[in-house]
Amino acid sequence: MSAKRPTVFIHTNHKQYVGALVSAHSMRRNSAHADKFDVELIKLEDWKDFFAPYEGRDYLRDGVSRTWLYDDLQSFTPLRFTPPELMGYEGRAVVVDPDVFAVKDIWELLDRDMEGKAIWCCEKSGHPASSVMLLDCAKLTHWKLKDDFDALFQRQREYKKWMNLGYEDKDSIGILGHEWNDFDKLRPETRMIHNTKRKTQPWKTGLPVDFVPAEGNPYSVMAWIMYLRRRLFGPYAFLGNYKAHPDKAQENLFFGLLKECLENGTITEDLLREHMKENHVRHDAFEIVEKVPDLPKAA
Repeated sequence: MSAKRPTVFIHTNHKQYVGALVSAHSMRRNSAHADKFDVELIKLEDWKDFFAPYEGRDYLRDGVSRTWLYDDLQSFTPLRFTPPELMGYEGRAVVVDPDVFAVKDIWELLDRDMEGKAIWCCEKSGHPASSVMLLDCAKLTHWKLKDDFDALFQRQREYKKWMNLGYEDKDSIGILGHEWNDFDKLRPETRMIHNTKRKTQPWKTGLPVDFVPAEGNPYSVMAWIMYLRRRLFGPYAFLGNYKAHPDKAQENLFFGLLKECLENGTITEDLLREHMKENHVRHDAFEIVEKVPDLPKAA
């Protein structure tokens, strides 16, 4: 038996820090077994010295050269491969994006039979989705972020293939039901919801878009337009603003959780105001919190 307690890791950067804190609250709030596991944030700022030499360098993503920018909305994504190292290659971990929120008990995932697999995750578009993973850390000793990230810039590794777990033995990956990483769908069976459509993340509505859209389809005129736009005018030029989420229930879920965070001190008013000022959180957040219905008590 490993001495390491099972741990839920939420990887994030400065732009999604509030989302990560809300995610951490949701993991504890909605578990009847919150005393059995830890919840930790993996913050990009703690790795700033490591990432600094790569700033402005190009890597391959979807067959297109992309520029590594520490300040991009999703610059945290390489950190999803750090939990085995952080756990000393022992024990179990779940790692999630900062826009993933528990609706039901995460312990059901942490405690599941792994059937000898190293990784369990859902699928998206026919590929493993690494945005939510259950990990047997002892089986992932080959995950070494510093080597793997550097390989991107040596053109020995491709970003999308890495994110889709394309460098892993397929037999080492088990596939979860969609309910553990429900992409912008809040259904009765949903156990974790993922606000993966960046343009409609509920806490971003009205803010200037600060992520680079996909450019990987060589047959898409829009992809080429996006590529030329980025190269000629900069990464976020002419991208407009974040839109309201089409599902009010998902907006209410996030702001209901945020309301609880403000009440229990997980997030202070000063911290939220700071992130609103930095355009990381919509400017009417306090007004939304004031009006949002209380969430049902955890089962």
